[in-house]
Amino acid sequence: MDFLLPALIVLATVVAMELVAWSSHKYIMHGFGWGWHRDHHEPHDNLLERNDLYALVGAAASISMFLIGSPMILGDGAWWPATWIGLGILFYGIIYTLVHDGLVHQRYFKWVPKRGYAKRLVQAHKLHHATIGKEGGVSFGFVFARDPAKLKAELRRQREAGIAVVRESAGA
Repeated sequence: MDFLLPALIVLATVVAMELVAWSSHKYIMHGFGWGWHRDHHEPHDNLLERNDLYALVGAAASISMFLIGSPMILGDGAWWPATWIGLGILFYGIIYTLVHDGLVHQRYFKWVPKRGYAKRLVQAHKLHHATIGKEGGVSFGFVFARDPAKLKAELRRQREAGIAVVRESAGA
């Protein structure tokens, strides 16, 4: 039973990180942090993107939690749940790297899913990239993806309302 609470903390942190990622993607990356995120939405042949700096922010958050949870560093001032929160952030980072960078953008491996949830993730993120610029857009999460048909309808609504400029090839 000693492992149950830490396991729940790790799992809750992974789920919470998708909410953190969604909100930071929508309001920071497509807001005042667009300078770091812009190149992710533009074609390029570079191995790295300025957008990859956001991964360093996530790594810093994870490392910070490990430090706050470490009795070797803080002695009696250590907060034990922080270690497990740090592990959850680390796991989310690994999932993000494999799903977003690997599967969706094919930076590390080439596989195009033909069906199932993996296909839905790829479609949803391609619809996210259907807008030109930082305004408007859909599907700001990285692991949970809404129905692509609903995302297309939302893009169409945004285009008609003048909220977003949608690429012609997006089909919205």
